[in-house]
Amino acid sequence: MNYNRKRSSSSNRNGGNRGRRNSRSRPVSNINPEMLVKKASQATIVPYVSVRKYSEFELHRLLSKNIAQKGYNSPTEIQDKCIDTLIEGKNLIGIAATGTGKTGAFLIPMVQQMLEDKEVTGLVVVPTRELAQQVLEEFKSLTKGADMSSACFIGGTSVGKDMAIARRRIRLIVATPGRLNDLIDRRALRINKTPILVLDEFDRMLDMGFIRDIKKIVAQMKSRRQTLLFSATMDPSQEKIINELIHNPIRINVTTGTKSSDNVDQNIIRVRHGENKFDVLFNLVNEASFKKVLLFAETKRTVDRLSKQLAQSGIKTDVIHGNKSQNYRSRAIKMFKLGKTKVLVATDVAARGIDIKGVTHVINYQLPQTMDSYIHRIGRTGRAETAGKAITFVN
Repeated sequence: MNYNRKRSSSSNRNGGNRGRRNSRSRPVSNINPEMLVKKASQATIVPYVSVRKYSEFELHRLLSKNIAQKGYNSPTEIQDKCIDTLIEGKNLIGIAATGTGKTGAFLIPMVQQMLEDKEVTGLVVVPTRELAQQVLEEFKSLTKGADMSSACFIGGTSVGKDMAIARRRIRLIVATPGRLNDLIDRRALRINKTPILVLDEFDRMLDMGFIRDIKKIVAQMKSRRQTLLFSATMDPSQEKIINELIHNPIRINVTTGTKSSDNVDQNIIRVRHGENKFDVLFNLVNEASFKKVLLFAETKRTVDRLSKQLAQSGIKTDVIHGNKSQNYRSRAIKMFKLGKTKVLVATDVAARGIDIKGVTHVINYQLPQTMDSYIHRIGRTGRAETAGKAITFVN
């Protein structure tokens, strides 16, 4: 790629070199930038074609109808390889790239079990609020007409309302770890009779900040009989804790779980000494081909600052990060999906689970801290069999 590196007409556009202000306080990334240069190999990828259509699966009539109404004719590879096994009630670890239908891979067999047995309930634990809402929406579309209760418990919403909902009988609970444990501690929610547990994006769920929460949740599930772990990546260092959580799992690897997407053109831009980093960014996103851009930064402060600078420069922009209310974050994502916003600036809360069609570019304003983080970020573009572009700034 040969990006235009011309200087902006204003060498100190809305803040000059302030993009480097927080660099000393950030941990040093362990990524070799040269690993982030890679041409997409989309032209050589042979799309997966299942030998059967969804109409040939032995699914409940209502579930089959809802799948058809969603426009799903044939299963994706991860779905094709998981659904039968999961309907049988087996434990499973599924690794597949983003945008390949992982959510459907665990929800379709779960709904099938629920339709067959009214006593079956499930719990899906996810790392971010946005992913939780997306999973719940998918469940509702698959259970349309079945009168199945469901609930989403996430931070940034009313605890009082959640407590009232939690006391009802719920067939599917989707939650982030903090709010889930809060409701359990308040004795508003009991999961001791819930048989199915799904840890979605489990690699992040098992990061040091989540291990204790997950163990606490698992300890409450006295009747757990099926455990599912899904993610796009897998950290070998987590193997010990994984073995504690799940016994004799079937392992389905649609990808290795350690490489970046083959559908994404990846490149780096080295910011020269004394060069205005924001000017380089502005010139990029101002190009016509940059139609829908996810811009990642490492800190909330940097996210806010970049969005303000872009807005002052005439770029339609918004932000999502942990300090924003859930209503704000949901609206920001909605406006981005609708094309009302050109650049959505975010921390890693947007790196997982957010399914937004047509993201043309992912830009890392700073090197991500880990390769796992990088893989999940660039997975927001190049979804399924479409092409995308990822650019990482290197100081």
